[in-house]
Amino acid sequence: MQPFTVNIKLSARTLTGALSAPNRGAADWGWQGLIAYGCHSLVLIVDANTAQTLQVLERHKANVVKVKWAKENYHHNIGSPYSLRLASADATGKIIVWDVATGTARCEIQEHAKPIQDMQWLWNQDASRDLLLAVHPPNYIVLWNADTGTKLWKKSYAENILSFSFDPFDPSHLALLTSEGIVFISDFSPSKAPASSGKKVYISSPHSSPSHNKLAAATGAKKALDKVKILISNEKPSAESVTLNDCLQLSYLPSKRNYMLLLYPREILILDLEVNQTVGVIAIERTGVPFLQVIPCFQRDGLFCLHENGCITLRVRRSSCCVTGTAGEEPDPDPVQELIYDLRSQCDAIRVTKTVRPFSMVCCPVNENSAALIVSDGRVMVWELKSNVSGRNLRNSSSSASPLYSPVSFCGIPIGAFQNKIPDLSLDSMIAGQGTVAGEEQSKSSFLQEVHLKFLLTGLLSGLPLPPFAIRMCPPLTTKNIKQYEPLLAVGTSNGSVLVFNLTSGLLHKEISIHSCEVKGIEWISLTGFLSFATSTPNNLGLVRNELQLVDLPTGRSIAFRGERGNDEPAIEMIKVSHLKQYLAVVFKDKPLEIWDVRTCTLLREMSKNFPAVTALEWSPSHNLKSLRKKQLAAREAMARQTVASDTEVSSVESSVISLLQEAESKSELSQNISAREHFVFTDTDGQVYHLTVEGNSVKDSARIPPDGSMGSITCIAWKGDTLVLGDVDGNLNFWDLKARVSRGIPTHRSWVKKIRFAPGKGNQKLIAVYSDGAEVWDAKEVQMVSSLRSGRNVNFRILDVDWCTSDKVILASDDGCIRVLEMSMKPSCFRMDEQDFIEPAWCPYLLVPRASLALKAFLLHQPWNEKYCLDILHIDYPENENIKNLIQEQLNSLSNDIKKLLLDPEFTLLQRCLLVARLYGDESELHFWTIAAHYLHSLSQEKLSKLTDTTTVIQEKLVNPLDICYDVLCENYYFQKFQLERVNLQEVKRSTYDHTKKCADQLLLLGQTDRAVQLLLETSSENAHYYCDSLKACLVTTVTSSGPSQSTIKLVATNMIANGKLAEGVQLLCLIDKAADACRYLQTYGEWNRAAWLAKVRLNSEECADVLKRWVDHLCSPQVNQKSKAILVLLSLGCFTKVAEMLHSMRYFDRAALFVEACLKYGAFEVNDDTNKLIHAVFADYARSLKILGFKQGALLFASKAGETGKDLLLELKQPKEEVTQE
Repeated sequence: MQPFTVNIKLSARTLTGALSAPNRGAADWGWQGLIAYGCHSLVLIVDANTAQTLQVLERHKANVVKVKWAKENYHHNIGSPYSLRLASADATGKIIVWDVATGTARCEIQEHAKPIQDMQWLWNQDASRDLLLAVHPPNYIVLWNADTGTKLWKKSYAENILSFSFDPFDPSHLALLTSEGIVFISDFSPSKAPASSGKKVYISSPHSSPSHNKLAAATGAKKALDKVKILISNEKPSAESVTLNDCLQLSYLPSKRNYMLLLYPREILILDLEVNQTVGVIAIERTGVPFLQVIPCFQRDGLFCLHENGCITLRVRRSSCCVTGTAGEEPDPDPVQELIYDLRSQCDAIRVTKTVRPFSMVCCPVNENSAALIVSDGRVMVWELKSNVSGRNLRNSSSSASPLYSPVSFCGIPIGAFQNKIPDLSLDSMIAGQGTVAGEEQSKSSFLQEVHLKFLLTGLLSGLPLPPFAIRMCPPLTTKNIKQYEPLLAVGTSNGSVLVFNLTSGLLHKEISIHSCEVKGIEWISLTGFLSFATSTPNNLGLVRNELQLVDLPTGRSIAFRGERGNDEPAIEMIKVSHLKQYLAVVFKDKPLEIWDVRTCTLLREMSKNFPAVTALEWSPSHNLKSLRKKQLAAREAMARQTVASDTEVSSVESSVISLLQEAESKSELSQNISAREHFVFTDTDGQVYHLTVEGNSVKDSARIPPDGSMGSITCIAWKGDTLVLGDVDGNLNFWDLKARVSRGIPTHRSWVKKIRFAPGKGNQKLIAVYSDGAEVWDAKEVQMVSSLRSGRNVNFRILDVDWCTSDKVILASDDGCIRVLEMSMKPSCFRMDEQDFIEPAWCPYLLVPRASLALKAFLLHQPWNEKYCLDILHIDYPENENIKNLIQEQLNSLSNDIKKLLLDPEFTLLQRCLLVARLYGDESELHFWTIAAHYLHSLSQEKLSKLTDTTTVIQEKLVNPLDICYDVLCENYYFQKFQLERVNLQEVKRSTYDHTKKCADQLLLLGQTDRAVQLLLETSSENAHYYCDSLKACLVTTVTSSGPSQSTIKLVATNMIANGKLAEGVQLLCLIDKAADACRYLQTYGEWNRAAWLAKVRLNSEECADVLKRWVDHLCSPQVNQKSKAILVLLSLGCFTKVAEMLHSMRYFDRAALFVEACLKYGAFEVNDDTNKLIHAVFADYARSLKILGFKQGALLFASKAGETGKDLLLELKQPKEEVTQE
């Protein structure tokens, strides 16, 4: 007997369907560019660009409730490479940290057995990249090391914690949303649990506010808004006013410091945390659709909102300095002072039904210009923002929203007015920042273009419909059909359609709607055609409508196989096609069997009324093919005699006539009923086995075998080669060896055998048996079990149907809506992503081996190679094996045309290239570094220009294009001051209590706005305990003169206050007498580093400010603080470029240091002397060495040659091997 071979390599995979309710919040879009979401107990990984499933992770035993991608906010090199790490948590409290590319679990974490409420990776990754904070119900937060699975600390709180949010500007701050309010934690640290129990504030629900009662017109909304004054209080609200906290979500705004948003079904509140006060409300009118979720953006002050109808809207904050009214109109006499977010774009809604609801939305964190909607039926819809520039005169006067402008810089470098349209690379390259429009006079300048945004559906992934399923694999691969074979799986669904999947890719090949009721079974009659049957629900007589359709796949044509028959008759129980696909047996519930001819769709025989009831039936695999061939030859010869008289005529007979002859031939074969004899066996209710033969239209009864006493009622039969297997209602399997005439009964004790199927492949005697509680694979030759699967024991799902996919893989359809292709062991397994063949290559450098992904990065960064811009890795000297080169080339080919165009553009500068590659790699730390480096290097070169040329234009450009406020203390001082003043003005408008007024007065004093501060101080009412104090303070502020004695007195008082613990008051006094530099020093001494930096930026001139910030840098670099990445960014903003290069080099960030040095040299940012030359050479030499380790020889040579003396030895070393080869 020949050994059977494995056919076409099909990888194990899972086709998924609808999601379950607990999966609602389990979705995340990572910096790595992939979307992960939970489906029952599986985690799916989807590529958003090509909309294909790349990986299905199976290990959880319960529903997945949260998934979170690891952050990429650290420097990547060969030691810490780009890798796909994901944490997923399930309803039993288990957290699994995955290595997604290989599909393996790095570690498993378990604390309690309740569903994880929330989890986040820590964003500050200087100390450790592996820290994960999780909320374990009801009231614990636990910090885990997600690499080793060890618990670092655990802390409990008084209330139940629902979710939390990290402050994106300060890693020690964290806010918990609890069942009663918000808890602010300000001493969060990875090394130990927070000591205090946090500052607790209560939210009085906005529903008690008038903003709900009427929001008819805009004016109504304004009035209502003035009344929503305070929402946050430190006292617990009185019992009758407390509604259950229906706050859906809390998150800090990443676009500006100390703001937070609270999401309610009908409004979004923006809070200013400096004064704990609502400064903006986005409310929905009464007829509007409620919110489900909101994602605030970082690059611009915008919000992605998801509504209950599946519509995603983008709202962008209205620029405060724009006057909305046009010149002719009267300006609004009473402009409401608050943050207004205008609706800028919205996508189409979905049709919401009982089973189809939007579950969650995720937004691309790298570019923030696309969002994906995950729907409960398993669909993923990717919506991308597109911008189009409109002419200035097309201003739509009816819209109240101020226009959005296109940015004046791309990838950090300003572009001239000639630039027509910037590519839609990211949100900040689509709309200009808040600081761009400095006032009316600028908007007249030529280079501001108005833009409009719209959502475009760029990707759609759909899942399987709801179970139950009937599945059937197409006929197996043979040597004869290998050329046209496609591994197709037909899936019959409950709504009457048949889905055909191609199992090499796992993608839907065709969907055919052919039935009006649930499909019960499918049988293939060729590689491209199948029969399927469906039965309607029985009427009161127990009769149904039977539908039996014959479908031709390539055309999609289907015909009713049984013609007019099928109405009001007993239900079809099963259909079976004979081995040579000639005959079809149709078995009914209470009606005799029918035998049909598949080729002509004719009924050959309907059995008589007294024919026994059939419980199981199977066609014999042995048949008489030789006699069929003989008959066909004889018939053809007879045909030939009739048609062709002599040989000479044949040549002139045209091809069309020949084809006509062939048609006639095949018809005559059918009319003469040339068909092979085939047999089938069936059992009746008593267990008696009948053997019948079919030939042409005659059906003969040939033998009966009496029932086996040990078997119960037979439910199924399978036959292959000389083995016949019967299964019964009690779970017994009976193996008959027809050659040796022996039978073996085996009790499996697994209850009713539902189905038995043999595997394809010659001599392959494996079979799969399905029971009500699982399945088993048996080897019929050895008569022993190979593997077993039990619902409830090893898996949570129930099996609905099975089939063999290839000779060694099985397909299971289960009630969790999934279809799994598994190895014969039936163990759920994840596959390695690098072994997958994707239909469309997806850009994801994280899938390459570490050396290759870093080499690819260097290849993109150091264009041009050999004086030529190209995206072909084979053009350069990169002596890796062909396989790796091909993988890299595949990645390069999968880039979009827009990005290829940029990479190949000689005008595209090095800084822009660095920024673009940081975006392509989703490298958060590089993105921030290069954004700030590009901004300040460019403004340095502009300043140099201004010294040579006319100054005004340059300064104007600088004013128009500051670094956006999301970079907080890294912004230019003038812009930072402007922002802080606007903020205080807004806080002032919203004042409602004495405390609030006091905070505003304090801020105004620090900002130097003394007149305004005095007005606020004098507002204190005479009943107030602080009345006297405030009045005196007002007098002091107004009378402070610069005379020596008063200054020294105030300074003395201030120092005494500070020494006695009144830091804030002392600092205020110092600011009054223009000693802000001393004030900053005191603040730093007492550890208020952030406050000192803030004060320095708003009050000091640039030299003094730089001193304060440099002291801060030293503090950030100290080992106990360890925030070197932040320190580097602060140095960049101060223009200390040489120091930055030194620091990068000392931290062994060789690639970043080398690129930065190159950029600085281009911009002339280094003073040329021996020390800097030494540094430059050292940086280049070290980078050349690291490229050599990557095997990237040409890059190493390039940088070794730039490294002067330091690189000499390395150059020789790199050139050496070549010479050795030539000598041989």
